Amino acid sequence: MADKNENMYKKKNAVSRDNRPVFPKRAVITGGMPYGNKTLHFGHVGGVFVFADVYARFLRDRIGKENVIFVSGTDCYGSPIAEGYRKACEEQGFEGDIRDYVKRNHDAQKKTLDDYDISLDLFGASGLGETAEWHNKVSNEFISKLYKMGHLRKISTAQFYDEKAGMFLNGRQVVGKCPVQGCQSEKGYADECDLGHQYMPVNLIDPKSTLTGETPVMRDVVNWYFRLPDFNEHLKNMVSDMEAQDNVRPVVTKTIKEFLEPPVIYIMNDYMDVYKELAPQMAEHQLIEEPKKTSFTIVFKELSERDEACKLLNERHVRFREGKTLVPFRLTGNIEWGVPAPELEDEKGLTVWVWPESLWAPISFTVAYLAAQGRDTEEWRDFWCDPDAQVYQFIGQDNIYFYGIAETAMWMAFRSENISDIDCKPEKGQLTMPVLVANHHILFLDKKASSSGSVKPPMAAELLDYYTAEQLRMHWLGLGLGMRSVSFQPKPLNPLAKEDESDPVTKEGFLLSNVFNRIIRTCFYDVQKYYDSVMPVGAVSEDILAESEKAVLEYERFMYKTEFHQVTYVLDSYIRKASKYMAKAKGEADKSEDDALRRQYLIDTFHMIKTAAVLLHPLAPRGTEMVREYLGADEKLWSWDNIFATLEEIMGEGCKLKFLEPKVDFFTRHPSQY
Repeated sequence: MADKNENMYKKKNAVSRDNRPVFPKRAVITGGMPYGNKTLHFGHVGGVFVFADVYARFLRDRIGKENVIFVSGTDCYGSPIAEGYRKACEEQGFEGDIRDYVKRNHDAQKKTLDDYDISLDLFGASGLGETAEWHNKVSNEFISKLYKMGHLRKISTAQFYDEKAGMFLNGRQVVGKCPVQGCQSEKGYADECDLGHQYMPVNLIDPKSTLTGETPVMRDVVNWYFRLPDFNEHLKNMVSDMEAQDNVRPVVTKTIKEFLEPPVIYIMNDYMDVYKELAPQMAEHQLIEEPKKTSFTIVFKELSERDEACKLLNERHVRFREGKTLVPFRLTGNIEWGVPAPELEDEKGLTVWVWPESLWAPISFTVAYLAAQGRDTEEWRDFWCDPDAQVYQFIGQDNIYFYGIAETAMWMAFRSENISDIDCKPEKGQLTMPVLVANHHILFLDKKASSSGSVKPPMAAELLDYYTAEQLRMHWLGLGLGMRSVSFQPKPLNPLAKEDESDPVTKEGFLLSNVFNRIIRTCFYDVQKYYDSVMPVGAVSEDILAESEKAVLEYERFMYKTEFHQVTYVLDSYIRKASKYMAKAKGEADKSEDDALRRQYLIDTFHMIKTAAVLLHPLAPRGTEMVREYLGADEKLWSWDNIFATLEEIMGEGCKLKFLEPKVDFFTRHPSQY
């Protein structure tokens, strides 16, 4: 029976033309949203944007560029931006208003993305220009509709207030220790820590105002919340479906499931007597004691019951931590710099909290892009609400809670006012669930780097002083961030690197600048020398066609699964096989001076050059576009409609190549590496 199952698995996963993955007819790719208080560090580009760009470029080749929209933008709002602006004015002498501050950083971000060949159709800004106008409109419609459908709740909560400064504190103006069990973050802000854990402000441990250093007091404020805990069962069903998809990474489903547990409190064993005294005042709950653990657990059925228990414990100064669970998702706040919230039930002057509006910002950006192209803005529904379309959201693992839970539940909420009637599978016209492509952390010299932490990451622009964009793109893609956290170790920035050691960052790039360059130049020079730059005509050898088809199908399967490190392995193997074949076949032709052998080696090797160039096109666009230019081919070279075709079938017989001067490189090293 085991052998039968194994054979069925192999058959299902066999690479063949009859067993190819199915791609959508239309697609949106999003690349996260960097905060508007900084320029981009290497993690923004190497951990998210390069991967999103490669997939967008691949899908343009695979399903047609008119069917793909790639959007992102600067996240202009939220407490990090307000706090960054305050510091810039006070400590750096910045002149201008907060929009000027955000605009400066937005322009710098866009330049960096351009320098890395990130091919966004629109890199907008949630608070600037026409993109902001569309974003304000979409935000108003989203919240208003959620309210009308009964999925919002008005909650009065205690918010931090700095009595010395005489003001409420926004999210980043208060810092303490995260109260979530197992989290070691020392950067817990008002209601979330820097690792993305959510909690109620009153539970933040040892809060301090960043403005005065004082311990803030709590004052009640009213805000609108999305009823996220109501969607627990729907999210459980959805995550079960996701686990069956082979293009969803385990880190996504694992992280989502962590938040679908019942509300729990972890209490230090030293407080057992106090707990026993308070237990009769608490709602019905389960006590769990485990030997050798320093804490015990109490489990509640409802979040409100846990919150009441937390109040009792706080009053008695009991040390405890909360477990991960679903909590109401805040939609509004009272800081001035934000998207205006709709006035509901006479609650005026509220703004939209930055996280929810950043979740639907890609829809705003899609609409803004269509408007800028003179297209019907309602066409956004063809990309976001059609079963034949798919949205791919590239994010870091810290943001899975927001995109995988909060966003998913809100998308579900639009399907029905009655939660019991909601189906996990949307009908045509309803928002479809995006595929989340979440990478693990990209470390710097074996440590997690953060612009707000002790280990400062290098800026993405700075790395271009040492490497070409294509070298960095190829290296980051090969790290395997989809499976685990990996360290980025650029030799010029590593004080522990030894002089005689090779630079690990250049390995993948050297495959192109050394091996692939040599293959292409050799073939071009031979065609120029022997055939006056006219491509030889003839059939490609069967074994070369078979080897190329295998590489294409393996590459396609790994692209579908967004296993980019495997994509680079396929390319590495295929290019090295092309080099080995060329060296042997050319050597035999040159030794015998046999024209037939020479023609055949060129026909075969050019087929491998063409195949490798098409597969490399999303990863290394500059060099491959140069290959296309010198081949004299048009854009149809990249189309996967021709993926198995030969150059002769695509371009016709007797095509003349562009003359290649000596020592011209298609893929270059950085000047500092010579």
